[in-house]
Amino acid sequence: MTINGREYEFDKPMTVLDTARKVGIYIPTLCYHPRITQNGSCRMCLVEIEGQRLLQTACTTYIRDGMKLWTHSERVKAAVRHNLELLRMIHPDDCQTCEVNGRCELQDLLQRFGVERTIDYYGNAVDILDESSPAIRRDLEKCVKCFRCVKACEEIQDLSVYAMIKRGHYEYPATAFDAPVYNTVCVGCGQCSFVCPVGAITEKPDWRKVLELLEDGDKVVIVQTAPATRVAIAEEFGAEPGTISTGKMVAALRRLGFDYVFDTNFGADLTIVEEGNEFVERVNKGGPFPMFTSCCPAWVNYAEKVFPWVTKHLSSARSPHMMLGAIAKTYFADKIGKKPEDIVVVSIMPCTAKKDEILRDQLIIDGWQPVDYVLTTRELGKLIRLKGIPFMSLPEEDYDHPLGVSTGAAAIFGVTGGVMEAALRTAYEVITGETLPKVEFDEVRGLDGVRDATIKIGDKEVKIAVVHGLKNTEMLLKKMERGEVFYHFVEVMACPGGCIGGGGQPKSLDPDVIRKRAEAIYEIDEMMELRKSHENPAIKQLYKEFLKKPLGELSEKLLHTHYRDRSKEYLNLWKYYEKERVS
Repeated sequence: MTINGREYEFDKPMTVLDTARKVGIYIPTLCYHPRITQNGSCRMCLVEIEGQRLLQTACTTYIRDGMKLWTHSERVKAAVRHNLELLRMIHPDDCQTCEVNGRCELQDLLQRFGVERTIDYYGNAVDILDESSPAIRRDLEKCVKCFRCVKACEEIQDLSVYAMIKRGHYEYPATAFDAPVYNTVCVGCGQCSFVCPVGAITEKPDWRKVLELLEDGDKVVIVQTAPATRVAIAEEFGAEPGTISTGKMVAALRRLGFDYVFDTNFGADLTIVEEGNEFVERVNKGGPFPMFTSCCPAWVNYAEKVFPWVTKHLSSARSPHMMLGAIAKTYFADKIGKKPEDIVVVSIMPCTAKKDEILRDQLIIDGWQPVDYVLTTRELGKLIRLKGIPFMSLPEEDYDHPLGVSTGAAAIFGVTGGVMEAALRTAYEVITGETLPKVEFDEVRGLDGVRDATIKIGDKEVKIAVVHGLKNTEMLLKKMERGEVFYHFVEVMACPGGCIGGGGQPKSLDPDVIRKRAEAIYEIDEMMELRKSHENPAIKQLYKEFLKKPLGELSEKLLHTHYRDRSKEYLNLWKYYEKERVS
């Protein structure tokens, strides 16, 4: 085929867009995203094809033998500019205070094509500001009707919280009966915010509150960072996806003014000790099975709202950052002579649902929250840029002790299958009393939607499953309900690839971004001297000095929780909004 007068050969059918990108030819896009199917609604990726009267969308047109096309003809550029002018006409000019300023795909296109406002601001027909959710914020005045949020929620999570209603200028992604998003089946995973090209859906911003907190200096401010953040934060500063930047991230956090920089990986090791012993206890007692992991808050929300029977099978272990928050405000607070109310804990997470998790009533301890604020990886990038910190040229620095010591088992929490593998490393040695012959469990690795295996632990055969993405989770749970499959232990992560593909991670149009981040996570594990959670010396010291034993009285208070059936609340809300809509 011929592109812009130059001949190319290809051996498999691809879209014109994928073909052009493969040979390094730029074609503008706005509604295109590699995680979802394409519909060509934005009309940005137009190309001129010989023999075709109309311009065609590159994201939905497939190449054929002998095809001749032009990606930057005057006709194409004029059409793209015109479409951008129409979008600008209905898009508000508040870029300076927009949450995605400098990271907005529409802003980039307007700048690239030099499109100034030639028509007075007409205004978007939809002016909905929905701040009901602690996880995400919807400002539909900025919506460009790209369908991305609708498709992500439908195709990745199979929740279909949004649907495009009305037509033309009045079209917008609505919830059922226009209910506030928090009162729908939304689980706060943030995949809609991850794919949104503009500021119509973002994480609920908390970075300003944290910035004020750091500048006030009245409290001891502790920050902790999740496993997945260290292989993604550098993308905010132009680095290749999967760049490991743990030390630079620690250095940046110190320069932002945090008093102590701890590692959520310590909490992950603690989670494995508690959750692993919980699983061993179930194995010895013969159930109840299956036991589901509980460290993904979006998955917990999903279980409570859609599959309430699962709540009786969820591990009672809190998620790693909630465990570390509880230990920071008790064990560590005592070491530095402070009370829980004197300390503020900030978590840097790849996840928007963590913002919802920290507000759960079941996680409050003696009137205080273990974690006070959650910032996404994107929010941390914003803070670092605002402070003018030269991230990529920072030195490598280490976490503070003792809550900064961790193992490779904790690092792999960031990728799908990692929690299961970390738990197996500990459970095997606790049950058998023997050293693992091989640390890696290849059976649970990979990016297939569902993986299962039978693991031999001593004289016991343990059936396990790993699933990521709620669409895959729904299929697996329905199989379990029908009695088609049985497992002892199931790991569920709501987002594609696990935490590395979380809704709060840096936005990316790289189709291989999840694979690259996953490889980096496993590389971190391989580099670690300690690779089993129960061998962490700081964890051993914590139990010796403070907790005494796994699943003990103090552990139950600080490190465990319970869940509830929220399906009736959710259904009753729907009935209410349906009634309101009809009236």
